[in-house]
Amino acid sequence: MQEAARFAFFTARKRLEPGRRRQKGDTQVARRFRGEWVHKVDAKGRVSIPAPFRRALEEGDPDFEPKGNPYLVLVYGRKNKNCIEGYSVRSMDEVDDMIAALPRYSREREALERMINTQSSQVQVDENGRIVLSAKLREKIGVAKEAVLAGMGDKFQIWEPAAYEADQAQIDNWLNDQDEAEDPFALLDRARLGAGSGG
Repeated sequence: MQEAARFAFFTARKRLEPGRRRQKGDTQVARRFRGEWVHKVDAKGRVSIPAPFRRALEEGDPDFEPKGNPYLVLVYGRKNKNCIEGYSVRSMDEVDDMIAALPRYSREREALERMINTQSSQVQVDENGRIVLSAKLREKIGVAKEAVLAGMGDKFQIWEPAAYEADQAQIDNWLNDQDEAEDPFALLDRARLGAGSGG
């Protein structure tokens, strides 16, 4: 596959000022990771981060300075996920807050800490818009010369292309198995109504 975006769609309502954390009641909405790209991976494991993803990472890094390079967190410990997940610093903080809400010495919290915090690394985008995937990470997900970067809203995923296609096929099969009268988008309404009712 050529090094090109197969699909790219990126929206944002109001842009957060770089380096400024979103506050309670803030009407500004952070950018989201959207779209699907296939990028080359060089011999040193360097892969380009799509420009829209970089903007989201900049907004999600509280220490980002103009003309600087944002940090992000790569998580590789998710069970049954043959991919790496990339989070902005702010998104990772939100995940950490959810983990911290669990009882401190519970087995559940320990397992999540191990999957999310132990099996992760903080990296910085370089001046050319790339990150380095270590040999360990490339081997873990089977990436050699190309990688798919898939936007997932508050995170993005990095896949070996064939594994990504297989995972997408599983999702398509799951959708095909659903009741035709049941629109998956109806789940969004249920989530919204549930949040609105406080239940």
